[in-house]
Amino acid sequence: MASDLKVHVFEEVAKHNQTKDCWLIISGKVYDVTPFMEDHPGGDEVLLAATGKDGTNDFEDVGHSDSAREMMDKYYIGEIDASTVPLKRTFVPPPQTYNPDKTSEFVIKILQFLVPLLILGLAFAVRHFTKKE
Repeated sequence: MASDLKVHVFEEVAKHNQTKDCWLIISGKVYDVTPFMEDHPGGDEVLLAATGKDGTNDFEDVGHSDSAREMMDKYYIGEIDASTVPLKRTFVPPPQTYNPDKTSEFVIKILQFLVPLLILGLAFAVRHFTKKE
């Protein structure tokens, strides 16, 4: 690890999101993984997908080996200023609209069921009365 710990702000790290210049934030630490892009077993797309955000969950979900974790030390370039990392957005469900007058919906559902039955009945009636014996 580097002897002089540099603290990076999120906006600075987020700018490094290209194949030729790629920085990641994992567990509060910043890594310059540019030299590793071509050698990464999952491909460079996996690393690029983790840029511009805290990639800790992406990293941990894969289940990296101990040797992969040790390899990270040579790409370490400093710490992230946690106060500059945007908060995770919480899921806000869309508002539910309540319709107190459900009769129109009920009528539509009944018609969706009855109209095809009426057409089928009409077809059988026409067939029955026009059939030559």
